[in-house]
Parts: sequence; C-alpha cells; structure tokens
Amino acid sequence: MLITFIRAIFLYIVVLVVMRLMGKREIGQLQPFELAISIMIADLASIPMTETGIPITRGVIPIFGLLIMHLLLSFINLKSVKAREVVCGKPRILIYRGRIDEKALMKERFTINELEERLRGNNVASVGDVEYAILETSGQLTVIQKPNKRTTIPEDFNIMPEYEGIPYNLVVDGKIMEKNLQKIGKNYTWLKKQVEKFGMKPEEALLVTLDGKEQIFCQKKGEKDV
Repeated sequence: MLITFIRAIFLYIVVLVVMRLMGKREIGQLQPFELAISIMIADLASIPMTETGIPITRGVIPIFGLLIMHLLLSFINLKSVKAREVVCGKPRILIYRGRIDEKALMKERFTINELEERLRGNNVASVGDVEYAILETSGQLTVIQKPNKRTTIPEDFNIMPEYEGIPYNLVVDGKIMEKNLQKIGKNYTWLKKQVEKFGMKPEEALLVTLDGKEQIFCQKKGEKDV
C-alpha cells in the first residue's frame, strides 16, 4: 500500500510538471493534438500507478516523450501556417451575414439545436440576432451580433473613459506581496500607513488591493457581515 501511495504521488508530480510545461490553456480551449496528448498522458500515468510490478520509468519516459512531441508540434505551429492548418484545422463560419450555412453545419456535424445551445452559452437568445458565428479550431463558438443587437459601449456615445489599469494585490491572507509593491513603486511603510486607515495592520488583512485610480480595497481576516 505504501509503495502504491508513493508511486501515485510521484506520478502526480510528474504529470503536473508536464501539464504546466505544456502551457496555460483551459481544457475547453485545447487544440485536438493537445487534447490527444493529455488523454495519453493520463493513461500512461495510471498504469504504473496501480501496477507495482511495472517499473515506474515505463510511465515516466513515455510521458516526457509526449511532452517533447507537444513542444515540437507547438513550435511547428508557430512557424508554419500550413502546418497549423493540418494539425489544428481552420475556423469555420457557421452563420454568415445573418444566414446559417447548412453546408458548414454538415461538415462540422453540427445540428441546429447544438448551434442554438452554443449561442445561448454566449448569451444570445435568438439566431436572428447573429451576424457571424465562427467555430474556432478549439471547438469554441465565437459570436458576433448584429450592430443593433450589440451591447452599447462608451465609444458609441463619443465618451472616452479614464484609464483604469489593473488592480494589484498588495496583501493576500496576511501575506505581503512584495513584488507587487515594487511594481507600483511603493514599500511596506506606505502599505502599513494605508492599511492602518482601516484600523488594522497589513498582516491582519484578508485582502488589500490597489486599482488604477489609486483606490484601496481592504478587508480584515475573520471579519463577518453584520
């Protein structure tokens, strides 16, 4: 039992390292070759994990072999458009200028019901509101609504919003984010002075953030709603 437990932990670490090296794509955004490699890695790891009679290297070596294959294919995809089309395929337009392309649906084996389901997943209730719907190589559906159905933006009213930037976490669960403080050109003394305005020390905070408008959000650990 102990050997199985140790092998499982070791293989988990190996698979975790390999998946991190493969990149940060979400599962729903994996290309076909990435999904195939992920499935094979899972299968390769499961065999030596449960079968103690099989050397663990028989699982680890093929896994790293697949990692090399993945990195090679990714490099080829970056350098060659034609190779990218062969390996990943090409996006296909399912709705073009407001009309459903039946031939495209048949080629992708997409039913009308599946198309409507994907549209609802993009917060579009009616096919009549869609100008273009593009099936990406990852399987995601990109929807571009008709101009009169799109959500209005400040540009539509000739309004130029102020630059907001991104918020920085300065304290997370009582831990000071030193690198983020350096990025905004601040130090611990400044942070302490700001947090004390909320009646606490930085180490007592659950979360402290600073947004692009220099506004600070601060919440104390263990603080409950009244």
